[in-house]
Amino acid sequence: MSFRNFYGTAKRSLRSKRRTRQYESDDDLDEDETCMDDMPLMYSNEVSFKMDESDSLVNKRRRGFNQSRIGYYINEGLASTCGRCWEKLCHRNKEYHPRTVPVGLQRSTEEKYPKNVIRNQKYSIISFIPKVLFEQFKFFLNLYFLVMALSQFIPEIRIGYLYTYWGPLGFVIFVTMCREALDDFRRYRRDKEANSQKFRKLTRDGMIPIPSSNIKVGDLIVVDKNQRVPADMVFLRTTEKTGACFIRTDQLDGETDWKLKLAVQSTQKLVSSVDILDIKAEVFAEAPQKDIHSFVGTFKQYDEPVEDSLSVENTLWSNTVVASGSALGVVIYTGAETRSVMNTSQPPSKVGLLDLEVNTLTKLLFFAVIVLSVVMLALKGFDGPWYRYLFRFVLLFSYIIPISLRINLDMGKAAYSFMIQRDKAIPETIARSTTIPEELGRVSYLMSDKTGTLTQNEMIFKKLHLGTVSFTPETMDEVQSHLRTTFAQQQKEAQSSQQPFLGPSMTPTRSSGPVRRTVITRVFEAVRALALCHNVTPVYEESENSEVGYETEADQQSQQQVVYQASSPDEVALVTWTESVGLTLLKRDLSSMHLRAPNGSVITYHILHTFPFTSETKRMGIIVKEEKTGEISFYMKGADVVMQTIVQYNDWLEEECGNMAREGLRTLVVAKKILTEEQYQEFDTRYHQAKMSIQDRNRKVQGVIESLERDMELLCLTGVEDKLQDGVRPTLEMLKNAGIKVWMLTGDKLETAICIAKSSKLVSRTQDIHIFGVVNGRTEAHLQLNALRKKQDNALVITGNSLQVCLKYYEHEFVELACQCPSVVVCRCSPTQKADIVKLLQTHTDKRTCSIGDGGNDVSMIQAANVGVGIVGKEGKQASLAADFSITQFSHIGRLLMVHGRNSYKRSASLSQFVMHRGLIISTMQAVFCSVFYFASIALFPGFLMIGYATVYTMYPVFSLVLDKDVSAETAMTYPELYKELVKGRSLSFKTFFLWVLISIYQGGIIIYGALWLFDEDFVHVVSITFTALILTELLMVALTIRTWHWAMVVAEIFSLAIYIVSLVVLHNYFDGTFLRTWDFIWKVVAITSVSCIPLYILKYLRKKFSPPVYSKLT
Repeated sequence: MSFRNFYGTAKRSLRSKRRTRQYESDDDLDEDETCMDDMPLMYSNEVSFKMDESDSLVNKRRRGFNQSRIGYYINEGLASTCGRCWEKLCHRNKEYHPRTVPVGLQRSTEEKYPKNVIRNQKYSIISFIPKVLFEQFKFFLNLYFLVMALSQFIPEIRIGYLYTYWGPLGFVIFVTMCREALDDFRRYRRDKEANSQKFRKLTRDGMIPIPSSNIKVGDLIVVDKNQRVPADMVFLRTTEKTGACFIRTDQLDGETDWKLKLAVQSTQKLVSSVDILDIKAEVFAEAPQKDIHSFVGTFKQYDEPVEDSLSVENTLWSNTVVASGSALGVVIYTGAETRSVMNTSQPPSKVGLLDLEVNTLTKLLFFAVIVLSVVMLALKGFDGPWYRYLFRFVLLFSYIIPISLRINLDMGKAAYSFMIQRDKAIPETIARSTTIPEELGRVSYLMSDKTGTLTQNEMIFKKLHLGTVSFTPETMDEVQSHLRTTFAQQQKEAQSSQQPFLGPSMTPTRSSGPVRRTVITRVFEAVRALALCHNVTPVYEESENSEVGYETEADQQSQQQVVYQASSPDEVALVTWTESVGLTLLKRDLSSMHLRAPNGSVITYHILHTFPFTSETKRMGIIVKEEKTGEISFYMKGADVVMQTIVQYNDWLEEECGNMAREGLRTLVVAKKILTEEQYQEFDTRYHQAKMSIQDRNRKVQGVIESLERDMELLCLTGVEDKLQDGVRPTLEMLKNAGIKVWMLTGDKLETAICIAKSSKLVSRTQDIHIFGVVNGRTEAHLQLNALRKKQDNALVITGNSLQVCLKYYEHEFVELACQCPSVVVCRCSPTQKADIVKLLQTHTDKRTCSIGDGGNDVSMIQAANVGVGIVGKEGKQASLAADFSITQFSHIGRLLMVHGRNSYKRSASLSQFVMHRGLIISTMQAVFCSVFYFASIALFPGFLMIGYATVYTMYPVFSLVLDKDVSAETAMTYPELYKELVKGRSLSFKTFFLWVLISIYQGGIIIYGALWLFDEDFVHVVSITFTALILTELLMVALTIRTWHWAMVVAEIFSLAIYIVSLVVLHNYFDGTFLRTWDFIWKVVAITSVSCIPLYILKYLRKKFSPPVYSKLT
């Protein structure tokens, strides 16, 4: 750390202790935490600084030392008052409150709730014209020309005809308004289609069809299979006899796996759905909030004293899809208060960095116009109506800022978008936004989703490890053989004792002492544990008759493929594997599970308790009781970091977990414990008491469960591979070589995210990973940031909750450290957090960001980024529709950035600078002309020729620059390091701009002075001479600028020259045909043009010879 940085930090710290506290801590810190605040958040091993509670990470701008105290308070007070008034009038933050929703005969309250309307439109009929005009005239270029055009209504300062100013400006605005109107009309049609979708509402008059937009809080809505849930509801009844149904949440959280939802028991028990109308009940729901993974509520029935606790398992969030049966629910949140809408941010109007840079240069040109006009007026003298002369000079030199610049850039953007869509190397790519293709060439950070973006979300079982022996896909036939052997032996034993076969006997309890097991027994125990310890449900497509017997179900499975559904694809992979080796999950409901053995027999287990996986516990467990033997087993599987302390001592688990992780496999440790009837009854009693407690319920429940998790027998270690999409590894390698830092933002758990980061080579094999610890307060965040600072070369892995705490207290420091890491993985990340991370990088780094995702949960992130890319995949098209660019697979992002990003940026940079050059050269000629004629504010060329110069005479060759390219697509893909040059923005900079200014001054001066010197006797023909030389110079300069010729460029050059020759013949009012046919005119025009262009050709050759660009060495 430099002395200057250290000094600045120390000074801010001292100053912060003098000022009043700006923020109060949310928690009352105890003495230990207060002491911790005095510990330094290290910048290096030697230098440190101190922060106290009053320190803000993003300091507000302080008043200067010389600013008066009164002035400071007036400014601050005025800004604060105006801000509060604006906030109250236009941006009133709505307060959300809990609500009680009546069901059946219960009286309803007259509370008002938002309409259940989807609206993605940017404009209304009233706001369309004002908003579009504001968006256009906030650009200095357009605003300047509006003022110039309005000034022509004043006769005293009019220079030419009105159409010379209003024509180009009107064309630009008209094209923009048509494009915006078309885009918004398409959004309107999509919204209308969604809002008019019909649903069935349960009333006393029966089922009434009702459009989605008319649904209100308290309505009883029926959602059929494969139908979208229209609003947030509490799940009351289902046609499934189990009292549960599956939903798809891919458009909400991005996960393609089905989720199991449970109906409220009190209403599920009713004979029919109509009976709900005759009960007297109410649902208490918490205030609307963003968290899609939690819900607190109660269902209270008054005619029968029943009160059920409601959790997220009893809810159906909007935009999810019912996957099995039909669901009846009571609406609790509508419209803007639904979880899906609250997690979706409004799409901002994106403006490219190149547009901002061009806007800055136009301001510089405007300043040049003012300076040049003032200089001319000063030389002329401030006699008479000088202000009128000043304005006329400003109008004369206004061509320095060409309005055709905006037209050319917009048409260029449309051309780039068309080329992207026609690229056969990235088929089905769609450019939904035609305003920011150049941004693809300026990306520094790529934010990527994981599930469905980097991976195919298809899990494959790869390895089973038992400690002394392991099985891979090549040796799975041995597992099948061991299972068949086990069941055959057990069946023989049962037959020899003349008893019915009850399935393999359970493992002896711990009281009988340890038993030395054969490999066959251990394989069987491991496979059975995997077949039982899960939340998987088999779904049959033709399961209308639910009263089928086991034989019927077995026959049914043999005839058709069963589909397994679970909240985790890992579990589906494990159960699919157990089926492949012979132990098949036949049927499962809330209370039982049925397995089919290799010999065809069916074994039934009763599910006594299930402990689902959470991000805190990192494990899941199940207690089952075998129906025939009555033996009770507790199975558990989870991450190795937590299971190592739960299982009995062993010497192989940690080493094998590391080996599998290095192979990119997702590991799960499986363990087992036998419970006696007395042990289970004691546990069940304590568990029920913990669940009924009101305070600290989660902590008490977890404490009871942990009492079982001791001294468990380690059965096996499994390895599952999440298949990556094609070309992910080389694409990520290409992006890294291009200098783009990739951040993976996923809602998945930490272990999964790390596995994918390794297998995709986002984190290389030799790179260490720093897992940011769980932090809940300032003290812990302080310590973890200190630890991270010492490991800046490591890849960073952090959870969404820990990130939120860090940003609350140490925003600037965290972003600074994270940006120094080669790659970052944020897991357990909500949709809103993804968008916040993107905005954070934009704010603190001032670099361009790109977000890529494929699910509805990625929409906010895609819209927040400078460039949003959506993948059309298994999770639907919501991300694709909301994105600026839509692709079909992740590997296409490489070509999109390396080739199309490069070409778009380079071409627009050349185009914009050449259009500016075209204005500068004619303004230079105008300035010389005025100075020669005693500083009279007279136009050199008539208005018609001026419009022709910017359009038909030079438009086609100049616009043909959109076909130019410096390197081939193959070279750009082979050498991604070339992309680093684009991020620096050297193609359009102040250096290149001033270079073009010098070229313009030189050429303009040569043309006008050459005409005055060579045609001194024929000065009356100065327009013909200078204008012809000007057109020829521009056509030659286009040829000089082109790096790779295209046949269309040659056609454009010849066509423009032909048009001008025809104009010389046709336009008798402007050109003297007799004079033009003289050799004197021809050779002198050629001489002037040669002097203005040949030196530049020589300079270009010398530069290419002695200082060639980087890419020329590759070609």
